[in-house]
Amino acid sequence: VQLQASGGGLVQAGGSLRLSCAASGRTFSSSPMGWFRQAPGKEREFVAAISWSSGITYYADSVKGRFTISRDNAKTTVYLQMNSLKPEDTAVYYCASKRENNWFRTSNSLEYAYWGQGTLVTVSS
Repeated sequence: VQLQASGGGLVQAGGSLRLSCAASGRTFSSSPMGWFRQAPGKEREFVAAISWSSGITYYADSVKGRFTISRDNAKTTVYLQMNSLKPEDTAVYYCASKRENNWFRTSNSLEYAYWGQGTLVTVSS
């Protein structure tokens, strides 16, 4: 599975960005997809996840109500719409594909086997 993340950039606080993650590969998995982020000097943290089949979503409390994860099965692409951005949202954002096709420990990065290269989001105050 190959994952290609894009859409990062510089935005002012209160602004919006949409990240995309295109999945490909002969061994493409239908396992849940997640977004994680890592700010400078901090550990990688869970942001959101979505099930390819059911569309069930799960969010970190810090982004709930501001971020929306969605997917386009035909394009095998997952999106992260980020609204009302705050300076503390500044980070490199990674998309990832879960190792197993279940909803177990979905917020744990260790459950994810495939990772995109990351895209930088910078929110200025």
